[in-house]
Amino acid sequence: MGKKDHQTKKERRNGKRMTKKQLAQTLSELFSSQPDKTLTLKDIFHALHLDTHPLKMLAMDILEEMTWDDAITKVNDNSYKLNTKGQVQEGCFVRKVNGKNSFIPDGSDKPIFVSERNSMSALTGDRVRVSMMARRRNHIKEAQVIEILQRAKDQFVGRLRVDKDIAFLVTPENTLAQNILIPKSKLKGGKTDDKAVVKVTAWPDNEHKSIIGEVVDVLGKTGDNDVEMNTILAQYGLPYKYPRNVEAAADKISGDITDQDVAEREDFRSVWTCTIDPKDAKDFDDALSIRRLDNGLYEVGVHIADVSHYVTEGSVIDREAMKRATSVYLVDRTIPMLPERLCNFICSLRPNEDKLCYSAVFNLDDEAEVRSSRIVHSIIRSNRRYAYEEAQLVLEDNGVVDGTGEPAPDPGSKGYKDEYGWELCTLDRLAKQLRKKRFKDGSVKFDTEELHFDVDEKGHPIHCYFKCSKDANKLIEEFMLLANRTVAESVGRVPKGKKAKVFPYRVHDNPDPEKMETLRKFIAPFGLKVKIDGTRRAMIKSINKLMDDVNGQREAKVVQSVTLRAMMKAKYTTHNIGHFGLGFDYYTHFTSPIRRYPDTMVHRLLTKYQQGSRSANEKHYEELCEHCSDMEQLAQNAERDSIKYKMVEFMGDKIGNEYDAHISGITSYGIYAEIDENHCEGMVPMRDLDDDYYEFDEKNFLLRGRRHHHKYQLGDPIRIKVAKANVEKRQLDFILASDSFGKDKDKHRIM
Repeated sequence: MGKKDHQTKKERRNGKRMTKKQLAQTLSELFSSQPDKTLTLKDIFHALHLDTHPLKMLAMDILEEMTWDDAITKVNDNSYKLNTKGQVQEGCFVRKVNGKNSFIPDGSDKPIFVSERNSMSALTGDRVRVSMMARRRNHIKEAQVIEILQRAKDQFVGRLRVDKDIAFLVTPENTLAQNILIPKSKLKGGKTDDKAVVKVTAWPDNEHKSIIGEVVDVLGKTGDNDVEMNTILAQYGLPYKYPRNVEAAADKISGDITDQDVAEREDFRSVWTCTIDPKDAKDFDDALSIRRLDNGLYEVGVHIADVSHYVTEGSVIDREAMKRATSVYLVDRTIPMLPERLCNFICSLRPNEDKLCYSAVFNLDDEAEVRSSRIVHSIIRSNRRYAYEEAQLVLEDNGVVDGTGEPAPDPGSKGYKDEYGWELCTLDRLAKQLRKKRFKDGSVKFDTEELHFDVDEKGHPIHCYFKCSKDANKLIEEFMLLANRTVAESVGRVPKGKKAKVFPYRVHDNPDPEKMETLRKFIAPFGLKVKIDGTRRAMIKSINKLMDDVNGQREAKVVQSVTLRAMMKAKYTTHNIGHFGLGFDYYTHFTSPIRRYPDTMVHRLLTKYQQGSRSANEKHYEELCEHCSDMEQLAQNAERDSIKYKMVEFMGDKIGNEYDAHISGITSYGIYAEIDENHCEGMVPMRDLDDDYYEFDEKNFLLRGRRHHHKYQLGDPIRIKVAKANVEKRQLDFILASDSFGKDKDKHRIM
């Protein structure tokens, strides 16, 4: 081989003199040789010896073309992966009200556009098979539904319209592409403007293009409060009435406690015990006891209603509870998981009644260090039922100042005020020490607020407000966390080399890395920092410092909001990965079996394992955990919808009123704004921002005007006018008031 030929090959290998065609071929070979690996630009430049600026720029152009042609997939701004998916793919369909539907392929969270004409009338949640359409230059990737593999649901809720010859179910606009046609013989007595549940009997096919259905339940007249709340439940497939056979089975259960029950349990009836719950609660599923021991320690009992004693596995009541998986809390009502006789009477830890419990009992020293603990079946007798407000008043009467984190001062010879002042103040002091230690050990500091409504006898909202956690709430929370953690550790923490028995855990994964990067960039202009990688403890410490640094600042709420978006959702699983938010290696739900099915699962397994049983079936319990996680999400969605409904109803008589507000959300179709005075949230649609053409900057949570460079950013103060309040759509529309930004207009809107 001549010297010249050798130099030419070497130069080509080093990336010199390569034509675009040669470099494209080399890049294709590089990705094909590593089909499962994500390659960063740095990896690519290093592997192909691209060490000159022109070659790097050429490579980046080719990579964009390969992405466009679907040869590779863009993972993020500077990394790519070989696209191993074919032209035909399967996944989940998502319908949008604006017709911009999408397809989410299996194993991906990147949506692919599906136009209405190519959707085959697929609905959100439907499992579909699609074919990728030929890519047009300067057009987004597009797919066409070729088969609907599995319908997500076949029952829908809406408003009936009954004409002379035909009837329809008019569904919320983002549910179906068309109304459901109903034969008049299948109306079940429904009339125009009744809300109804309809089951689809025939989907569109080659022979007809209409959806055909029949009424399975008439809920009642549109606008009636009970009807509207039941409509929300029915839309999510949640039960809105209790089966009679299940209630009948509950009526047959005796609440009597036998001598054998007492003999098999640790007796706490002589120990001072109380419940602390919301003032309107009826299902008291947890109680606290406290007494001073002879050795100077405090014995604190966390007593939980022993639901599994009364609800046997596989019974008709158990099957219904399993299906529901959780109680649902709408604005003005609770839809219980268990029949009323059980949740409000037999199992409820009512005062001055003997009750069967499952208890986590702790011996604590003066610094709230747990010296020993035990988990036992017990019998208790509550001395007092407190509402949170009543317990808070006792603490404050004894010198507790809410929000300071300081316990009640020593009263000296005067003694504590209130009959049970010592008990409540001691529990509060121990809880505050536990809380302080928990944050020091790695719990994330998030103080969330919940929107609440006061309603009249007809369910109409008359007042709305944010409900904040006070000392009495935190007292209960701290001991529940301690019990849940201790129960999880009792099963999950085993000697090295030994496998833990199957158990349902409540887990919370580390934050989403991309969203944490978005957070880092978002807070930088405020002069704030956050650690986005490293150990779990280091990240939590950094997030807590961020919360402390921003506390009291104007941007505090928006920074907390963006931080919360980076967090993953907690869920139930038998595969323990710990709980990031709490900073616990082991955590479960043990303390609310009246309203959560996973707690009942935990009680049953704990009992079996204490009796020496071998490990349970992992697959069975993992399926139950997944079901409970899914039902929890549905319940939360229904709760949010009921809040939206009451919010719109509350603002219905305030059309035209102006309010100070702040921007609580930014989307490509408008601005969400929360009114400062009452916390009601509505939208300023993009069409009303007519002073410029606004572009959506998703990563920085802002809209920026193309011509005048005005901007609307998350957290900015604005002034709005209430324009529309549509209760049926649960939609509140605002417009910007003429003096929206007042004197600070330029300061807030011009970048």
